[in-house]
Amino acid sequence: MSERLVIPGRGEAESELSVAHPWWQFSVRFNVAFSHSIPVARMHERETEGVMMRWGLVPSAANGDTTCGGHAHARSDALQSAEDFRSAWFHGRRGIVPVAGFYLWQRTSGGCRQPHYVRLVNRPVFGVAVLWERSVSDHDDVVESCALVTVPANRLLAEIDSSTEQMPAILRREDYDAWLGSTVAKAKDLLDTYPHTRMVTHPVGPYVNDLKLDEPRLIQRASPDH
Repeated sequence: MSERLVIPGRGEAESELSVAHPWWQFSVRFNVAFSHSIPVARMHERETEGVMMRWGLVPSAANGDTTCGGHAHARSDALQSAEDFRSAWFHGRRGIVPVAGFYLWQRTSGGCRQPHYVRLVNRPVFGVAVLWERSVSDHDDVVESCALVTVPANRLLAEIDSSTEQMPAILRREDYDAWLGSTVAKAKDLLDTYPHTRMVTHPVGPYVNDLKLDEPRLIQRASPDH
């Protein structure tokens, strides 16, 4: 499962995913983890807007308490049944996060976890489907948060990590508008496994394991003697 993301710069993101109201403020990030703030495009009063949200969906019933945990991922086969996702799903609280790539970890024969960087072929920035929720505290503090929607993993990702059953729901560019503004039935049809032939991956150094590090070398291919 994708535990870390690489977020592109705002200019790159908006070239891929334009919004009518770009309220979001962000820059390129190479080591984004659960509970971090990420850019999300969504519909608001029939127009698209870009906002910042917490990665890790906090249910509305949590009353804005982020210490209650949260969901980094939302399986596509549980959107209609899971209590924490059902309301957001049926009320169309869908969004898209612009991503440059993400990391997976492979268990080596020596028992170590080797990180790999995963990206798409000929798509330097791509949109991943999210489900978002609004939770309000007793003091009227509003927390907007999201979970990455996931679908069954393709062959490439399963080869990296045999325990990986799910992968981010990567949207086709032509499906962005439909995902944000269509009916529930239509949106569900857009959630599919991205072809493994259109993805590439390479091993990277252990720097991504340290959340204090956030720099370009995190996505560089690891040297053979690393």
